[in-house]
Amino acid sequence: MTENKIQQAITLLQRIVEDTTVPRNIRRAASEAIKALQSTRYTPGVRASNAIGILEEISQDPNMPTHTRVQLWNITSILETIKD
Repeated sequence: MTENKIQQAITLLQRIVEDTTVPRNIRRAASEAIKALQSTRYTPGVRASNAIGILEEISQDPNMPTHTRVQLWNITSILETIKD
């Protein structure tokens, strides 16, 4: 169940990374969040928390398209449900 949520979040983040209308710094942060989620070094809860931290840093970027901001909120909501 937890791995399904992580995979769902990775899929949504991958869409942001591939969207050329999204500013480069936001796509870079989405890539970092994907790497944090794919890391096998930590438990799923820690991986989700690390990814949320990365996404929260960029969530207030004024250059972020509105649709991307909503996607990030959805991803954050999914990740917040992951506990150890």
